[in-house]
Amino acid sequence: MGNGFQVQDRFAEGAQYIGGRLRAGTSGRHQEVVNPATGEAVYRYELAGTDDVDAAVAAARAAFPGWSGATPAERSDALHRFAAVLAARADDFAYAETLQCGKPVKLSTEFDVPGTVDNASFFAGAARHLEGRSAAEYSGDHTSYVRREAIGVVGSIAPWNYPLQMAAWKVLPAVAAGNTIVLKPAEITPLTSLMFAQAATEAGIPDGVINIVSGAGRDAGEHLVGHPDVVMTSFTGSTAVGKRVAEIATSTVKRLHLELGGKAPFLVFDDADLEAAVNGAVAASLINTGQDCTAATRAYVQRPLYDAFVAGVAALMESVRLGDPFDPSTDLGPLISHQQRDRVAGFVERARAYATVVTGGEAPGGELADGAYYRPTLITDAAQDSEVVGSEIFGPVLVVLPFDTDDEGIRLANDTPYGLAASAWSRDLYRANRATREIAAGCVWINDHIPIISEMPHGGYKASGFGKDMSSYSFEEYTQVKHVMYDNTAVARKDWHRTVFGDR
Repeated sequence: MGNGFQVQDRFAEGAQYIGGRLRAGTSGRHQEVVNPATGEAVYRYELAGTDDVDAAVAAARAAFPGWSGATPAERSDALHRFAAVLAARADDFAYAETLQCGKPVKLSTEFDVPGTVDNASFFAGAARHLEGRSAAEYSGDHTSYVRREAIGVVGSIAPWNYPLQMAAWKVLPAVAAGNTIVLKPAEITPLTSLMFAQAATEAGIPDGVINIVSGAGRDAGEHLVGHPDVVMTSFTGSTAVGKRVAEIATSTVKRLHLELGGKAPFLVFDDADLEAAVNGAVAASLINTGQDCTAATRAYVQRPLYDAFVAGVAALMESVRLGDPFDPSTDLGPLISHQQRDRVAGFVERARAYATVVTGGEAPGGELADGAYYRPTLITDAAQDSEVVGSEIFGPVLVVLPFDTDDEGIRLANDTPYGLAASAWSRDLYRANRATREIAAGCVWINDHIPIISEMPHGGYKASGFGKDMSSYSFEEYTQVKHVMYDNTAVARKDWHRTVFGDR
């Protein structure tokens, strides 16, 4: 896996990809990419400065007329070639994603990379379905119709938990619609975003259509959001940072797409399949070491199943294998950094004063001691208004609370500022339908939690932001609507002014 490439050699020219080539940053400050499984630096580069952002935006702006002027078929063909290149480089992408994020290689191999290839294939097809509305005579002798057009240069900011997939979610709908883009990945995980852009160039997508600036949020990120030549900002990250992005974007009246934090409820009714719910809760709370904004974090279990559910989850969590992310038998890798591990541990340690830590709640020692590992953690007896129930922990921590009536369960599930995702577990059609209607979240799974598909939208309600990733809904967000109206009569109207001004 990885074909033996050395990261430092592969990106020796720098971690900025502007106008179709790698180059060094100009900030004068450096950043290390650290393997969180070992704590060892695998790459060191100079961060992007504002000059690099300006150069990337200029390259995207120069490429826009040609790319937006290409036919849908031409853009579609290029994206189909792109998908093929991504598939051919699957091992390299899985290796680099695991190296920089610490996620188990089986997650990179079976989820991240195939999902990215599928996204590219989907938007290759979507590029040929950019449509307006049918023409009609709504006003006398005038015909009206609607055009959907590309909007220009998009500035996107992606997080560190799914660098490759987030690059795909940001880039693909934008360029399929005819836009050009400048993407800023998290500075600690730029590798697969750079490889993604290189693959686009290899596939024949013109230079400047996809640009990458690897820089810090307060410098490169804020400059990108506020840049006057960027007409839309797409951001995925925390709600707190999303508010700052919105503040900057508003100053230049940019279109805005925000996919923010989550605190997903996992609602188990008393008629649910207990074994399926237990397995689902463990998988959904621990995916990507819990560093997933849709991960199950709050399990509400109806009282008759509560004790058995807690016992089942605790036993299954204790069987989860922590280990080397490159070992195919590893279930759970490290958190992204020691800093993030300490943040998660802080939540758990504070919870000991008011709740019960049933299992986990510690970093492993031995051969894993140098990595940012943390054991799967189950917490009970917490109050609804406690920190571990209300705050986004972003780690392998599940809190379980009981409820009595269906009304109470749905009320508790909705008792959060967030609304990104949720799940309900029941064999009763009425209960399931009620949950889908009444839970305020952008996605509600029934008897499952986590699966996503390219054809369906992903995005939140409330403090989880607005706008959709994936699907045709995402595609349309990267377009603007124009009303076209023309006179059907054979001669030009010379008396239109009388309608407005009367006889003169």
